[in-house]
Amino acid sequence: MAANASPNADGFCVEENKDNVYETVLGEIKYLELPLGITLGSVYDDQPNAHQKFIEKLDACIRNHDREIEKMCNFHHQGFVDAITELLKVRADAEKLKVQVTDTNRRLQDAGKEVIAQTEDIIQSRIQQRNITTVVEKLQLCLPVLEMYSKLKEQMNVKRYYSALKTMEQLENIYFPRVSQYRFCQLMIENLPKLREEIKEISMSDLKDFLESIRKHSDKIGETAMKQAQQQKAFNTVLQKQNNVRYGKNKYINDGIPEPRNEIVSKQNLAVEDEEEEEGHEDEVLTAHDLVDFSPVYRCLHIYSVLGDAETFENYYRKQRRKQARLVLQPQSNMHETVEGYRRYFSQIVGFFVVEDHILHVTQGLITRAYTDELWNMALSKIIAVLRTHSSYCTDPDLVLELKNLIVVFADTLQGYGFPVNRLFDLLFEIRDQYNETLLKKWAVLFRDIFEADNYSPIPVTNEEEYKNVISKFPYQDPELDKQCFPKKLPMSQSVPQIYIQVKEFIYASLKFSESLHRSSTEIDDMLRKSTNLLLTRTLSSCLQNLIKKPHIVLTELVQIIINTTHLEQACKYLEDFITNITNISQETLHTARLYGLSTFKDARHAAEGEIYTKLNQKIDEFIQLADYDWTMVEPDGRASGYLMDLINFLRSTFQVFTHLPNNNNDHAAMSGKVAQTACMSACQHLSTTLMQMLLDNELKQISMGAIQQFNLDVIQCELFAGSEPVPGFHGETLQLAFIDLRQLLDLFMVWDWSTYLADYGQPGSKYLRVNPSIALALLEK
Repeated sequence: MAANASPNADGFCVEENKDNVYETVLGEIKYLELPLGITLGSVYDDQPNAHQKFIEKLDACIRNHDREIEKMCNFHHQGFVDAITELLKVRADAEKLKVQVTDTNRRLQDAGKEVIAQTEDIIQSRIQQRNITTVVEKLQLCLPVLEMYSKLKEQMNVKRYYSALKTMEQLENIYFPRVSQYRFCQLMIENLPKLREEIKEISMSDLKDFLESIRKHSDKIGETAMKQAQQQKAFNTVLQKQNNVRYGKNKYINDGIPEPRNEIVSKQNLAVEDEEEEEGHEDEVLTAHDLVDFSPVYRCLHIYSVLGDAETFENYYRKQRRKQARLVLQPQSNMHETVEGYRRYFSQIVGFFVVEDHILHVTQGLITRAYTDELWNMALSKIIAVLRTHSSYCTDPDLVLELKNLIVVFADTLQGYGFPVNRLFDLLFEIRDQYNETLLKKWAVLFRDIFEADNYSPIPVTNEEEYKNVISKFPYQDPELDKQCFPKKLPMSQSVPQIYIQVKEFIYASLKFSESLHRSSTEIDDMLRKSTNLLLTRTLSSCLQNLIKKPHIVLTELVQIIINTTHLEQACKYLEDFITNITNISQETLHTARLYGLSTFKDARHAAEGEIYTKLNQKIDEFIQLADYDWTMVEPDGRASGYLMDLINFLRSTFQVFTHLPNNNNDHAAMSGKVAQTACMSACQHLSTTLMQMLLDNELKQISMGAIQQFNLDVIQCELFAGSEPVPGFHGETLQLAFIDLRQLLDLFMVWDWSTYLADYGQPGSKYLRVNPSIALALLEK
């Protein structure tokens, strides 16, 4: 290094620094861990011949180390030799020891074989004991699970599905977590959803069976509920009657007319039936729960609630019940033919809603009051439409009345369960009008039969008993008649008391419909009076008009009809009293309707009077047709024509009958011949006109004076008849004036006083004032 060093100080310092760097590198090589890339790289940093220099330095370092190793080996070599020598010395002893150890081991092994065997047995026993203990512990842990699962299976077998679901919850929440590591537990866990689905299917199947069962038993349930409602109503009615009797009240008071026998019998039968029903149901009262097993509904509801699917069950139940409601509300096509058809229809509907009401009160949330109200409103609209349609086909008032009673029981029953029924009672007012129409048709037939069977002659009574029998049926009073001895005759014919009785029967029948309608006495009174007015003004009036127009009714019968209508008119006030006694509503009460019988019978009388005039004129025409004049005769026969004498005799006998006619005013005690007078005047005028037409007949071409004289004899007989006062009450020559035109015309031709006629024509005091010039000239030409 000295030879290569620079002579200046700076060169020396550089060399020395370079040697220090190599020392550092070598130290790092010896003590630092690999990699040494960075360290070695510093050797070659920008130095020429750095590699060669580093190698040389490295070789010097290696030689130093080798010298140190050699020194150390020389230092420890004697010890190593000594150790080898000692090992050689103990080699023989080691061989001996090995043989001894081997022998000892062999003997020890032979001696320990039995111990080892017994030890292994003990170990095995301990293992088994430990396993048994473990198994017992695990079995004790699993046994409750197995018992609960067995209990679940048993509950499934005996169909205790709600309990089974509760057991499943216990298994899942308490028992299965303890043994979840076992395979059988996993199998059980996997089986639980299947069991739940099975329970849902079975419970749903039970629900379907239940729905089918209540569909079949709805009529029985409804019938039972309606019977209970009737019994309750009958019981309340009995209490009300007892209270009325106790306080001296009587809702229905008649005027001495006994109730119809059929009503008495029906009431007796009703009382017997009520007693039998009370005895039969005294011990137990059947309800919907007694007739139907509701457990499937409770069970299914609980099951679906536990399964968290209660909403699905509720929707299904409501949907199925809506379908059943539509089926129940669908009537049979021939329902209107018998009352049984209506009864079954109502029973099914009542049964349906009784079940729904029971479900509403014993379950929570399955159905709500809003749901039942909605269902009832839908059903009520359908019921009203059905009843309107089918009741319109009913022509029998008894069937309509039974329908009304069924509707009342139906409404009262459902009202007892909290359903609003006002619309049903409104419907009853519509049916009431129809009921009145059917009654009117029925009574029209009764009236026609009565009129057909009547002989239209005064009622004969031969003794006091017969007289009282008639008076008990018809309110007739005549002090003068009472003074007469038997036998005697009542002025009216047999149809009058029968018509009166039938009118009262009609009032009874109309009253039957008004019962149980929850209406006031005033409303019932108004209904009775309106229906009675319809009977009088329409039905009876129509029957009377038809009777009067019948061709076989003769004049005497028309006279009797006028008498009958007079007495029926007088009886109207008794009918009003009869209605008043029934309803306890005074006639003086404001807005109380009056019976229109007065106008009805007055119109009938006027029609009968007009028919009398018409038939009398027709009879006159029939006699005139028998006239057989010889218009060319030279001399008259000297006496009146036979046909005319017969006609006058007929008129005379006919007008004698008219003396029985009552007066047309309101004074029923006075009798007058006003109708007879009018009929007589009409007959004379018609006879005069007909004779005049006979002379002026266009087919008559020639008339001799002998024929004029014969015709004059006939007119003289007519004038004599008119002057004989065939009907009392005419003043002077009033009736003879009917023939004045004919008389003046015949006098003109008989005396041939044409000069006087022509001179006085048009003068107020003319002798031939009534002679028409055209008529006189026409007769003169003949």
